[in-house]
Amino acid sequence: MELRPYQQEAVRAINEKWDEWQRELLVLPTGCGKTVVFNTIANQRPGRTLILAHREELIEQARDKYQRMFGEMPGKIKAQENDIRRVTVGSIQTMMRRDYACAFDTVIIDEAHHAVSPSYQKLLVQLPDAKVLGVTATPDRGDKKSLARYFEGIAYEYSLKTAVAEGYLCDIKAKTIPLEIDMTNVKISVGDFQVDSIAETLEPYLPQIAEAIQEYAADRKTVVFLPLVRMAQEFADMLRGYGFDAVEVDGASPDRREKLEWFSNAGKGAVMCNAMLLTEGWDCPDVDCVVVLRPTKVRSLYSQMVGRGTRLCPGKENLLLLDFLWHTERHELCHPASLICEDPAVAQKMTENLEEAGGPVELTEEMKADFQATLLQNAKDTLYYGEIDKWLAATTATFSDEAQAIMDAAAAAAAQAQPVEAAE
Repeated sequence: MELRPYQQEAVRAINEKWDEWQRELLVLPTGCGKTVVFNTIANQRPGRTLILAHREELIEQARDKYQRMFGEMPGKIKAQENDIRRVTVGSIQTMMRRDYACAFDTVIIDEAHHAVSPSYQKLLVQLPDAKVLGVTATPDRGDKKSLARYFEGIAYEYSLKTAVAEGYLCDIKAKTIPLEIDMTNVKISVGDFQVDSIAETLEPYLPQIAEAIQEYAADRKTVVFLPLVRMAQEFADMLRGYGFDAVEVDGASPDRREKLEWFSNAGKGAVMCNAMLLTEGWDCPDVDCVVVLRPTKVRSLYSQMVGRGTRLCPGKENLLLLDFLWHTERHELCHPASLICEDPAVAQKMTENLEEAGGPVELTEEMKADFQATLLQNAKDTLYYGEIDKWLAATTATFSDEAQAIMDAAAAAAAQAQPVEAAE
């Protein structure tokens, strides 16, 4: 299998950084072939390599891909299976309960944002001399536990916006539905909105949301993320009343495999409702609409949900994200603009413009740059001309700390209707 240019660069960077670090990260968006990259690394490493995952789908995905790439099936450690080979894929739930001290020379952690959790750390402390590669599309965690506590740095990162621009992921369009959903009373737990509280708030709006999906996505294949299994089941029933081929799937579904297989083969008008089951380890490339009804403050979780629809597929023009007017006390909720904007001020400005737009708007790096330029120009207009050189030096492609400080000073000046000097 011939690697894409960025995958080749990732492999090179990982091997080079292992000369400097023992524990490193690879960050690739969903749909950009992280399994291909880490299987290539596993095949190249001397000694024994362990690929560590937390779900059956991820375990089998890694093993199947490795066999297709290199013609041999890796070993497997899960439940009663204890087949250790040169390359082995293991379940963290099984391995955390056993002693594997010094059994592996390299450890590759799939979905590495879980790596700082106690279960993973219980195993990793048994392997103090192993080289460790963590692989993730989302290096930040909702509970604010930094991966920097364990990993020494990011060996290679390929962004979603770059992948879209270079044609490896599909274009993304966002449509804000003019439906106001008041989130101000939703409770917070472990750094994010509490799912039971979300469900209670969201329940009265479900019929209007179903009507919006009927209006804007009747000719698309849609995945809907909801906060609770009960609500996912209820919403699937509701969508069937609107003429959709809608099903719900959850971890306890006895026919889970059959439902997922049905949806993979289904056409336009099919809808899969789930309560966060499908954020990892599931691929359906022809999904071309994602509806996030599990609002979140965590960019990593939001990116995981959207990532179910970003893969390329023959005949697929773009991914449509349906968003809503989620009202919160602070601008902390993730929206489509959060996918390409790390800076909250730019993301908020883009979100406001998306809300004002009449139809779906394509999310591009050029759009982000335009919003940045507008914000910076508005701030610059409030400054003394004598500070223009300092201002221009601060306007980088992304917001530098100085540019942000100037914007803050300019905003305060605008509120007082008087110009200010640039912040030091």
